[in-house]
Amino acid sequence: MIQNLIELTKKSALFNRSVSKNSGSGWWNFATLLIALLVSIPVLTVAANIFIPSGDIWQHLASTVLPDYVKNSLWLMIGVGIGVFVIGVGSAWLVTMCRFPGSRWFNWMLILPMAVPAYLMAYTYTDFLAFTGPFQSLLRDLTGWGLGDYYFPNVRSIGGAMLMMSFVFFPYVYLLTRAAFLEQSSSLLEASRSLGATPFQSFYKIALPLARPSIAAGMALALMETLNDFGTVDYFGVQTFTTGIYRTWFGLGERAAAAQLSGFLLIFILFLILIERWSRNKMNIRQNSTGRYKQLYIYDLKGWKAWASTLFCSIPVLIGFLIPVGILTEMMISNFSSAVDARFIQFSLNTVMVASIAGIFALLVALVMAYGVRLNPNYLTKISTRIGAMGYAIPGSVIAVGILIPFGWVDNTIDGWLRENLGISSGLILSGTIFALIFAYVVRFLAVAFNTVEASLGKITDNMDEAAEGMGYSFGKILRKVHIPMMSGSLFAAIMLVVVDVIKELPATLIVRPFNFDTLAVQVYRLASDERLAESSGAALAIILVGLVPVIILSRSIAKTRKTSKVEKE
Repeated sequence: MIQNLIELTKKSALFNRSVSKNSGSGWWNFATLLIALLVSIPVLTVAANIFIPSGDIWQHLASTVLPDYVKNSLWLMIGVGIGVFVIGVGSAWLVTMCRFPGSRWFNWMLILPMAVPAYLMAYTYTDFLAFTGPFQSLLRDLTGWGLGDYYFPNVRSIGGAMLMMSFVFFPYVYLLTRAAFLEQSSSLLEASRSLGATPFQSFYKIALPLARPSIAAGMALALMETLNDFGTVDYFGVQTFTTGIYRTWFGLGERAAAAQLSGFLLIFILFLILIERWSRNKMNIRQNSTGRYKQLYIYDLKGWKAWASTLFCSIPVLIGFLIPVGILTEMMISNFSSAVDARFIQFSLNTVMVASIAGIFALLVALVMAYGVRLNPNYLTKISTRIGAMGYAIPGSVIAVGILIPFGWVDNTIDGWLRENLGISSGLILSGTIFALIFAYVVRFLAVAFNTVEASLGKITDNMDEAAEGMGYSFGKILRKVHIPMMSGSLFAAIMLVVVDVIKELPATLIVRPFNFDTLAVQVYRLASDERLAESSGAALAIILVGLVPVIILSRSIAKTRKTSKVEKE
């Protein structure tokens, strides 16, 4: 009898603890789902407006400019896809599997173009390659040619846009492909060499197929950035969905039509997301080869092959980073008083303010969502957080439209009620405010903070939570006292990554920003559009310097590579 009472008491205690835990975690679950719903509003709004009639304006767009939007967007994806594949995969193989002059330096130098926004590339090379620019002027001096004596391609074209984006976005492919090459089984490559395969055959028939999932994932990311770009295509006069959304909203004042264009663009993005997810699943399946941690088989290139490899890796670094930075630096030094003036200081303060606030809010939201998933790892919580964190894959122009439509409805509803009942006007409460801009940034870059926080939380064992619970800590106290101190480095990195992305963001800032509130990116865009690139050089260089922060982080992360002492002369 006594033994039965003891067992019943134990079961009752376990039950009460379970109920208490479920009750406490229920609040986190509710907060996680609520936040995920709020940050999903822009995407859900765009999706809902696809089926709302927009009158004759949609028929007008469909019969005039929509075919150009689709055609140009597809051509850009094809051209940039080929460009980033050739540059990213080729350079990744060379620096990982071959030894040639400068190969160790190119390990990290090939990431540098990631710090340069595509629109800055467009502005600098338009000036550099113009008829009166340095390049053609030097060409005429060397050859004695004059006007009409030679043909020079126009960089402000869809082909020029492809080149600019390829030399900026290829690091996405390079990083993932290089990681895949480092993780491949060296035994397979050794076996192919023992069977008489040449280095190229080993690359084409063994390494390339095994790295295909990583290549596809990197290309998907690069193409998402291609579809998100606004500054380059707008400056080059290439009509794409992003320029169409901006002009439909501001030029025609048609919100419904802009939302439907955004929905059309969303279809492209969802297709790329599916490819990226499929590739990630494939990567998980293939990471189990036996010789994975053996020394890599390095080809020691000699003669023309070595110098050809050096040239191949130098070109993207030169075109994607060194030349634009050199041009902007020379412009800033020559026009220092106009490039770094009082407006530059004000725009810098505006940029730092919104970027810092957005970084802090993104981190807080990411903490709640990631901790909610840790406490309640059920299907509903996981899928809702994934939807809420998919903003990084959605173009900034789409997010901007998805924010302004519901915010405008709320403003009009409140203003209408106040006019009718109190005879006063509230004006714009949400639309065109700093709050709307911060919300757009948080939605756009939440995935950056969320993935960082989630990965850091995953490294903390459940035993730490159980020990803290045994001491009577609540879930909120466990997060504050245990998890946050252990994740401090990752949390700081998450904020910095969001800040850097916010500083470079152009489409969402242009559409959502308050009246007469400009950031460095907007200032560069406006001055460059007025052919005043020299005056924007200070702001452009500031954006690039800040963009070097994630590059440094990535460089350190890839510095730890496998041993590569096995060398074969080629």
